[in-house]
Amino acid sequence: MGERGMLRALRGAMWVVIVVEVPLYLVWLVQVGYLTGQRLDDGDAARWALPVLLPPAAVVFCAAAGWTWWTSMVAQVKSPLREPRIALSLAFVAVASVLCGVAAVDDPSVPIGLLSVVVTGLGMVGLFFIPAAGSRQMLDVIRRRAAA
Repeated sequence: MGERGMLRALRGAMWVVIVVEVPLYLVWLVQVGYLTGQRLDDGDAARWALPVLLPPAAVVFCAAAGWTWWTSMVAQVKSPLREPRIALSLAFVAVASVLCGVAAVDDPSVPIGLLSVVVTGLGMVGLFFIPAAGSRQMLDVIRRRAAA
């Protein structure tokens, strides 16, 4: 398999994760956010905020972090992902997502927690890879990184 074939396979694998996991993750976030919100008091603002605000926050924070990382890879500069504000935004999405997944069920258990971690991780990775998977500069970046 040549260089172009490997790039196609990598890009294809990235798009499979994006196309399968991102919608699954977003639907899952709405569902577990709603179920978690139903456990709160009627007057609590988080009752409606979780299913409405958590999915867009996940999209914005994860895709923005992916865009930041990818532009730094293309420009060959130090990745700003180490900045506390970016790391904290990703940690917020991950923790809120996993906690909603666990809090949404009647009997939380280790398998439920693991399922929440897996769905959250794959969904966040899919959102993170959107800029790289759609870039025409992917082959150049891979060549530079392999040569370094």
